Amino acid sequence: MIGKVTEDRYDEIVAESKLLVESERDTHFKLGDNALEIEPLQAKGGARAAMGEDVQSVEETMRRFADDVGVNVSSVMTYRYTAGHWPPEHRVRGVSLDIHRILIGHPDRFEIIRNPPFNQRYGTQRWTQDAAKRVRGWNVQHPVSVQEKVTAIHGLAADDQVAAQVAADLLRRPAVADEVPAKARIEAIRDLAHDEQVASEAATNLLHRPDVAFKAMSDDRARQSVNHAQIERGRQAREEFERTSELAPAIERFKRSSEFLDLVTACHTFVAAAGRVVPGLRGRTVSPEERALLHENIARCRATLDWMEHAVDTGNVDVDDALARLLRGE
Repeated sequence: MIGKVTEDRYDEIVAESKLLVESERDTHFKLGDNALEIEPLQAKGGARAAMGEDVQSVEETMRRFADDVGVNVSSVMTYRYTAGHWPPEHRVRGVSLDIHRILIGHPDRFEIIRNPPFNQRYGTQRWTQDAAKRVRGWNVQHPVSVQEKVTAIHGLAADDQVAAQVAADLLRRPAVADEVPAKARIEAIRDLAHDEQVASEAATNLLHRPDVAFKAMSDDRARQSVNHAQIERGRQAREEFERTSELAPAIERFKRSSEFLDLVTACHTFVAAAGRVVPGLRGRTVSPEERALLHENIARCRATLDWMEHAVDTGNVDVDDALARLLRGE
């Protein structure tokens, strides 16, 4: 059974319908030929009357013809246009006027129309409107290939609001997200997070994942940015406390005393650690990479000690840009 009829009855209906379609095709082309006789196709812009001629326009004439024969004027214009580009000797029986119309712009249309493409659904060579549109490079009504489906989606998602909703829905499907190249995903996330509030919330949520946080902190620049942010947040909190708290003056006096002890302890810890570690270098060959890293850190220590000595002698704890970058490891 096919639908509600037997296969034999279905074949009979198809044969009868083909005759009707062929008759309709002949009718459409005949209407087009008749319209051409009334108003032949002219060169581009020739639809208007020549200078000084008092004649009706092509549109007006075709509208009168359509009304007189009881056909929609846009249909008559289509039949006329198609018939004008397909001389009778090049028209192919069994191929609808619509397919002839679609193929009009192809430079080899007279040859191509006689060689229909293979249709997998029917297992034979035959024209369909989609097949003709593929030849012309147009969007098809029933996309089959991946590219055709992508093009169809782009057409439906021309509106930004629709596109945003479609993208969000598709990316929630793990299999779809996994197919997107990593570089494209990174660029998409960066573009979406241009708003500071969105970026900060997204970064916070991602850093709650231990593996993500570990990999992020493996990046020197990211780690330095986080360290700088922590220092800056602490500074702002301290300034806010000093500006608003009634206990700030008393704590400031205590802090000065504790800072003196902290500096002495820091010096003692540094000297003790160096005295314990440096002798272990005896007889050891240090690679160029290790030597460069050690020299970099020794320079930071030396700069820190100079800064400490200057602060103790002058009370000025400000640092210039070069020292600040060095202390941050930049």
